[in-house]
Amino acid sequence: MIRYLLKRVASGIALLCLVSTVTFMMVFGATGNVARNILGENATADQVTALNSRLGLDRPLMVQFGDWVSHAVRGDLGPSWTMSESVASALASRLPVTLSMVTIAVAMMALLSAMLGIAAAVRGGWADRAIQVVSVAGFAMPNFWLGLLLVLTFSVKLGLLPATGYVSFSASPSAWAASLVLPVTSLVLSGIASASQQIRGAVIDALKQDYVRTLRARGVSPRSVLYRHALRNAMPAALTVLSVQFIALLGGAAVIERVFAIPGMGSLTVSAALIGDVPVLMGVVVTLIIVVVLVNILIDFLNAWANPKVRMS
Repeated sequence: MIRYLLKRVASGIALLCLVSTVTFMMVFGATGNVARNILGENATADQVTALNSRLGLDRPLMVQFGDWVSHAVRGDLGPSWTMSESVASALASRLPVTLSMVTIAVAMMALLSAMLGIAAAVRGGWADRAIQVVSVAGFAMPNFWLGLLLVLTFSVKLGLLPATGYVSFSASPSAWAASLVLPVTSLVLSGIASASQQIRGAVIDALKQDYVRTLRARGVSPRSVLYRHALRNAMPAALTVLSVQFIALLGGAAVIERVFAIPGMGSLTVSAALIGDVPVLMGVVVTLIIVVVLVNILIDFLNAWANPKVRMS
């Protein structure tokens, strides 16, 4: 187990180094004159030159990257170029917002996808076709369009939920829950289609195995065959799909956060990219990679718990 953890940590560090290097080069190549973006079009050439010098942008690119790496390995992501706070504090205040939204969305997606996938696999016939049609319809809806539709219905017309904004859990648990209902619903309905279809396929494959026919021949009840045996063998595929959905939602939450004015990682990334705040962008990349590596390790442990064959390997 320790050897496995060391191997996964090493692969995560390698991924972090590769993506950080590529991102740094691409960001500096795409932002153009960062000082001009920060100061605005009315800034003089002397002001732009002075800011470039203060930020260290007049140095060679590899020197800047080396300086960033030397501070990042010590946990210092530096100050933001456009906000009056450090990158670490900006991430610390916004990461819990995005993680809470995405985690709740994935939990709901897991529950609904499992219900739909199992029902489609077990019942078949018209129920299977109806569930697939509903799933495909949900997949075809862009989450931002769905979010706007939900705001128009439940906020503007019915006045039941807040249209925008975010309230922290510590400030008011009920207001926190209300502020997340619409964005979480937008994420769940747009991602439930692929997850339910994958779970359906995994359950169907598990029910076709020889051990299932043996259990049925020995008189084991269909409920026991499904829930105690087939689902446990289908769980690794379902967990893998949900981990992919978690990563996809984590990276794609920017649109939903902009629609609902939620101060999360997505909004921070978009704002930093528009103005060229490289330290913030690099901090976001590092943070998301670490979260992705931790999620993959957690999924591997859950797969090992669910499937003895995986645990032995």
